[in-house]
Amino acid sequence: MRLLTAVVVAVLALSAPALADTVRTHALRQFGEPMFGPEISHFPHANPDAPKGGAVTLASPGTFDSLNGLILRGVQPRTLGLISDGLMTGSGWELDAAYGLLAESVEVPDDRSWAVFHLRPTARWHDGTPVTAQDVAFTWEAVQAHGAPFIKSFLDKVAAVEALDDRRLRIALKTTGEIKPVIDFGTAMPVQPKHWWTANGRDIAKTTLEPPLGSGPYRIKAVDPGRSITYERVADYWGRDLAVNRGQYNFDAVKVDFYRDDDVMFEAFKAGAYDLRPENRAQRWTTGYDFPAAMDGRVERRAIKSELPLGAQGYRFNLRRAKFADPRVREAFGYLFDFEWIRKNILYGQYTRTTSNFPNSDYGAKGLPTPAELKLLEPHRATLPERLFAQPFEPPATDGSGNNRANVRKAYELFKAAGWETRDGKLVNLKTGEPMTIEFLDGTGSLTRVNQPYVETLRRAGIDAQIRIVDTAQFQKRSEEFDFDVIVVNFNFFSPPGTELRSYFGSAAADVPGSANRAGIKDPVADELIEKVVAAKDLDSLQAATRALDRVLLWNFTMVPHWYNPESWVAYWTKFGWPETVAKYDMAFRNTGFPTTWWVDPAKAAKLGR
Repeated sequence: MRLLTAVVVAVLALSAPALADTVRTHALRQFGEPMFGPEISHFPHANPDAPKGGAVTLASPGTFDSLNGLILRGVQPRTLGLISDGLMTGSGWELDAAYGLLAESVEVPDDRSWAVFHLRPTARWHDGTPVTAQDVAFTWEAVQAHGAPFIKSFLDKVAAVEALDDRRLRIALKTTGEIKPVIDFGTAMPVQPKHWWTANGRDIAKTTLEPPLGSGPYRIKAVDPGRSITYERVADYWGRDLAVNRGQYNFDAVKVDFYRDDDVMFEAFKAGAYDLRPENRAQRWTTGYDFPAAMDGRVERRAIKSELPLGAQGYRFNLRRAKFADPRVREAFGYLFDFEWIRKNILYGQYTRTTSNFPNSDYGAKGLPTPAELKLLEPHRATLPERLFAQPFEPPATDGSGNNRANVRKAYELFKAAGWETRDGKLVNLKTGEPMTIEFLDGTGSLTRVNQPYVETLRRAGIDAQIRIVDTAQFQKRSEEFDFDVIVVNFNFFSPPGTELRSYFGSAAADVPGSANRAGIKDPVADELIEKVVAAKDLDSLQAATRALDRVLLWNFTMVPHWYNPESWVAYWTKFGWPETVAKYDMAFRNTGFPTTWWVDPAKAAKLGR
């Protein structure tokens, strides 16, 4: 789905007394005023004169078996959002704002207890049928009945949705004084066509490989199940001249080929099988681009800096399993992970160590708790580790030499304190005699080069450690059903953080199949702090709450932190043009795998023969 964000406030005076305290606006922003007014013709990072035409072929790891993007079941292509519009969309320059897309404006009262979205009369489905408020209400009902828990987490403050007529949709909120639930409703749901889903026996609760009807800039042209999907640009796309879209979606065709093996996928790029490749392996980025096309300039690389807040990647323990219940056990596993050696020998000196659940942002804990954080944490001092108040959180570190003896000794001390001890070379539970086993579940194999040294270290420590690589569908199923010991998870949060934190870290989500709380965290202090985040009325209060929450999660050792990259690495065959300006918070590679503002340069393409 395409992520949505902000346009400016144009207040229209309303004469009816009952509506005297309402405003109707082109845009919403959680904190402060939107950057762009209704007079803009396009966003700064888009070239309104970009040529349309040409084709781009992309690659994606894994496979897919469904084109229904609303439900939990099935594996969907990440590009599926190209066919769907939402009520509102983001600018790329703000993280807490939303601009009208399907909705030309939104009307809200001063107490923020409800909102009315006014749909554009020009909005059309690809079959020419108008997009109506009834379609939005239908989508809401489908999400409530069958939607993935992660989508639901953005909508949980909405109490009711009502189509007032074809072009007006009213939502009633469970809260007052908050604009974020309105923004979340406008941006989190890809609106679905009621007339299409309710015809010919279709069932929105089930997976399907029939291309759904959409309203977005592309439609699905061809599907080779599990292998490829091809989109074609909708020439008469209803929203092509909107300021939020001008200069974007320039390719006539977008094809995505799926590869089950990461190495095979890279070899295909070298051979010219696809055009553009976001790179996520430091080894390849540093040493892998020495093939002929890269040496003679037919393939180029760019490191695109972004201020986009990033998710925290790490090994997430399944706390539902008794062997990981003691935080000392989880902390011990952290001491056995030699990140400095891995960065030096496997990651080629790249990346920054993750020390927060909100890296590359102003939402994570830094240094000692501030007075504002202490105000939130002090009531829980008796149940929190004293270290949380006395020292900054830092993952265990080494000198990178591979001599990790001090950390191994510390790990043994922690295991022993938690009731585990080495006997005959095996780490066993002193009460039950059960050996410590741990399986790292992996759906792609792309992290084997990192996982394997860690597994070998664990084995030397007497732990029966294994790597289990399964196909994408099985990995998703086992992850959603919490059938694993440890998996690598990267939590992408939406800035500023909000209701999605309930799905990531909230107790209520811990036992809900398919929720993002893969670790099974059940912590009443974390729950309370999440609600402080959600209820924050200003940025300072929100940041104090996220930083306090971050400390609670970090000192509970629910993950062994990995690393992050504050840049987007991309390699491409030199057939493209692009605007000089890059959005401050560039979401392109995270959302669709390619920048929607690029275009095919006919002269470059002709020179390449592509």
